[in-house]
Formats: sequence, C-alpha cells, structure tokens
Amino acid sequence: MNDLFRKLAHLTSRVVGSSWSFVIALSVVVVWATSGPLFHFSDTWQLVINTGTTIVTFLMVFLIQNTQNRDAQALHLKLDELIRAVKGARQEIFVDLEDKTDEEIRRVKQEIEAECQSCHSPEDHTRHVVRTRSRRPPAHGMPST
Repeated sequence: MNDLFRKLAHLTSRVVGSSWSFVIALSVVVVWATSGPLFHFSDTWQLVINTGTTIVTFLMVFLIQNTQNRDAQALHLKLDELIRAVKGARQEIFVDLEDKTDEEIRRVKQEIEAECQSCHSPEDHTRHVVRTRSRRPPAHGMPST
C-alpha cells in the first residue's frame, strides 16, 4: 500500500506540477466562469466550482506533504553523508540534527552564531573552530579530530 501511494504521489506531483496542468485548470475555471450566464449564476453553478476545488485541494494536501516529506528526508540523508565524508566535520552535532528537540536545535544555532560573531574573516573562523575543537572532549564513541 505504501509503495502504491508513493508511486501515485510521485506521478501526480510530476503531472500536476507541469505547465499543462495549469493550462487545464485555468481552462476549467474559464469554462465555468463563461457558463455563468447560461446557468443564471445559480447556487448550483457556484457549488460546482466550490466543491470541485475543495476536493482537489483536500487531496493535493496529502500528496504534496508526502512528496515534501520524502524530499526532505532524502536531502537530510545526503547532507548527513557529506558531513560524515568531510574530515573534521562535527558529526556529533550535525548528523541527524533534524531529530533533535527544538531546544537542542536552538542551542546549536546559538553556538554557530556565537562562533561566527567572533570571527572577522573565513580564516578567523577556521582558526576559531580548530581552537574550539581542540578544547572540546570527543563525542562518545567518536575519535577526536
């Protein structure tokens, strides 16, 4: 079931994200608007477009959220791999940062901002990071760099 939904969401996001889908949606609205005089702008005429757009919007929310979740997860995994591959990267801080609590993320952000505020150039920042790391004990199970 999950694989079927994933495939459907991926296909739908590609199709709906195309310029042709926009043209079709615009055409539907134009046809509906121009048919107003034919139906005397009745409540039923208005209900047709309201119901149609509500249903499409409701379903698209789930498809868009699924696609965004998958894209974000893939991006995080790629970034984690890059962090692991870079010698001297602070893996213990940045790998899986998205899984930390809001307070932990706020603390990391404050630490990064504090580092950057004390540096006047990229060279200063590099020296600052090296000094900071040499004073910090290694993370549990991680060799010091």
